Order: sequence, then structure tokens, then C-alpha cells
Amino acid sequence: MNFVSVDVETANSDMASICQIGIAVFDDGKLVDEWVTLVDPDDYFDGINVSIHGISKRDVKGAPKFSGVAKKINDYFKDNLIISHGSFDRTSLLKAFTECDESLLFESWLDTCRVTRRAWPQFAKSGYGLANVCKTIGYEFKHHDALEDAKAAGAVLIEAIKLTKIDLGDWPKRVNQPIVPGSSSVGTAINREGNPEGDLFGEVVVFTGALMMVRSEAANLASKMGCSVAGAVTVKTTLLVVGDQDLDKLGGKDKSSKHLKAEGLIDKGQSIRILKESDFMSMAKDNK
Repeated sequence: MNFVSVDVETANSDMASICQIGIAVFDDGKLVDEWVTLVDPDDYFDGINVSIHGISKRDVKGAPKFSGVAKKINDYFKDNLIISHGSFDRTSLLKAFTECDESLLFESWLDTCRVTRRAWPQFAKSGYGLANVCKTIGYEFKHHDALEDAKAAGAVLIEAIKLTKIDLGDWPKRVNQPIVPGSSSVGTAINREGNPEGDLFGEVVVFTGALMMVRSEAANLASKMGCSVAGAVTVKTTLLVVGDQDLDKLGGKDKSSKHLKAEGLIDKGQSIRILKESDFMSMAKDNK
């Protein structure tokens, strides 16, 4: 059970705005090395993001830019199986590497959300967030600290292997099979319900602002990825996709009513991730 686990935190809704990265190295199922660093994203810090991870612009003063840690990351990643809990971390890293004209090197990538949905029947459709799964397996950690989250994802994978008796080498194939063996995948969305086999099944997405895509096409794409699509932000919302032009223009100010409502719910403890449209499209590309 040899793999490298990673988690990142971002300064704002731009997934390339990485402000912390944590890496945990596992050998034969045991933690043998760890590394964590703050990163200066050279970007603004949105108050919502700060409220989640507690990292502010003052904290990253003097920290390296992402280009200054890219080689260190590749030293850990090259020729290894990389894991993360969800596809957000992979997309963030790919975008950050692209923006500094570097290539992210790794042998293969395994999403432990997909592992969790197949290892524990109660998490097949919902509840597979890292904090909830760790609570179930009795693993205690400080959520939204990059290194703590990376180690927690490793613990989840190890527990899934023990529970299912499926070897690590067989999991990349298993996560691309139906959640319930023998069942068929739903290839298209109906009434904007999420494809049960999609990587993001259980997420509820709302779109706001001026999108590059036609709104109906964006909704169809989200549905294919597994998201349910709604027209308004509610207590069920988990993802808010905002048009890039709106975020670039607003700089975190004068946000849309949907954006403001989402932030209000986040302040009350609801877990909602705010994404730029281009990052949403990158996720769609990564999850084909």
C-alpha cells in the first residue's frame, strides 16, 4: 500500500489560488513522510475561504510562490500513485502548474471519494465528505488543514482496502466500474438529476453570472458529472459556479444575490464550494 496523498487550500474561488499544500507519503500502509507549506498565491483572499481554513494574506507573507514549490511537489509525485479526497485538489494543482508553465508529474491518480462510495454502501449516494467518513471510521483530525486532510484521505483509503479486501492496485479499475457491481450506468441526465455513476453524485450545483457556456449546456454537463442542478441557492446547495467575468470584474465585491446567499449560508455552517466557470470546466475535463 504505497501512495502519496495530497490536499490543498485556496485563497479564493480561483482553484489556482493555492495558499497551502500538504503531502503525506505512505509506505506499506504506514505514514513515513509528510510535508506542508503555506504558499503566496499572489491573489486576494476571499473572506469566505479564510473563514473555512483560517489562512489570510498576512499568514502567507514571505511564503514561497507556487512556482517556488512546484519542483518539490513533483519530487514527491513523480512515478507515484497520488490520492486526494475529491477531484478539486487535482484540478487545482493542474491549473497552478499550467499557470507557472510547469508540468505536474505523477504515475496515476485515485479519488478516495470514488473509493468511499464503493467501499461503504451508506455513502454510495451521499455523506462521503472527508469529515463524515473519518467520523465513521474513528479517525480524528483537524479539517481544512492541508496536511491533516491529506493524512485523513490516506487513512480512509487504508480502511477501505481493509474493509473490502480489494488491493490498492485494483482500486483504479474498481472506481471506473458501477458503484453496485453488475448495475448499469446512467449515461444521461433526466430533469437535471445527477447521474448516479458520476464522480460528483450527491452535489447540488447552482450557476450564476454570465457564463461562457449556454446555461442549459452547463446544466447538462453538470448532470452528467453527477450533480443535481438547481436554479436557486438553498440549504441543499453544495456548489455555486460563477461566471469568470463576474469574479474577475467584482474582485470579491458587489456579488450576485445567489453569491451573497451562498456566502450567508456558509457563514451559518453550510458547506458550499464556490467555483469559477473555467475551473468547473477543468473539473469536467478531468472527470471524463
